[in-house]
Amino acid sequence: MKLGAHVSTAGGLDKAIDRAQEMGAETVQIFASSPRAWAFREPSEKQVEDYRRKAQDAGVSPTFLHGSYLVNLGGAEELLGKSVDSLSSHLGVASRIGAAGVIFHAGSHKGAGFDSVLGQATGAMSEVISATPVDVMLIIENSAGMGSHIGSSFAEIGRLIREVASPRVAVCLDTQHCLAAGYNIIDGEGIDAAMEEFDREVGLSRLVAVHANDSKMALGSGVDRHENIGEGTLGTAGFETIMAHPAFRDVPFILEVPGLDRKGPDKENLDRLKDVRSRLGESE
Repeated sequence: MKLGAHVSTAGGLDKAIDRAQEMGAETVQIFASSPRAWAFREPSEKQVEDYRRKAQDAGVSPTFLHGSYLVNLGGAEELLGKSVDSLSSHLGVASRIGAAGVIFHAGSHKGAGFDSVLGQATGAMSEVISATPVDVMLIIENSAGMGSHIGSSFAEIGRLIREVASPRVAVCLDTQHCLAAGYNIIDGEGIDAAMEEFDREVGLSRLVAVHANDSKMALGSGVDRHENIGEGTLGTAGFETIMAHPAFRDVPFILEVPGLDRKGPDKENLDRLKDVRSRLGESE
């Protein structure tokens, strides 16, 4: 189980590897472009080469890209087209830098209901898959269940995947979103039930990453609010339960926490995860 974090690419893509090494990250997630804008700037060949070289030299892998927050597969035609273009651009960069794929939020059905946007969403995903390199994955992130968000249940994610029917579609589970959506992953019985459901609806082979976030909110709140490791509802004991489950044995864990100085994931939070991993290793 590799442990890492979302890190900044300010100053160039390769600077993310420098920051990863400073905090001791073994795997990383980055933005290829501003997550709050549609405009997309392709990295230069030098930036790509520098990133690949630094990541290989540092042994930091895998890399995941996070897609734009503006993507919405349940949106109107213009928004849907922009979402397809954005995801396609991100997957192109992922292939260029040797990343595993692009993690994205599927968006919202705006109260129309999941069934009403299923065909549209899967059609868009299939279009993205067809237009992009075969060596990168399109990775759905589960949502917290807030409002009309798509993919808060494993059943919805499973239906998306079955409709697209591509081996390149995978899943990133966010621990905070799981808890907020009503999955009691804090205790042994709860995590067993959750992962049995995941395997039944999605398939454990599709699980390629975990966003490791504690939660400011209670179980079933439906609210997306991350907290530092050990300081929220999940707590250290919750992460011990999650990381001990065999479903996660070889899955990279990536921090998206506020950080102690509220500037994002930091060494202290990563060390907290490493302490859990170390204790679990000693108990085996």
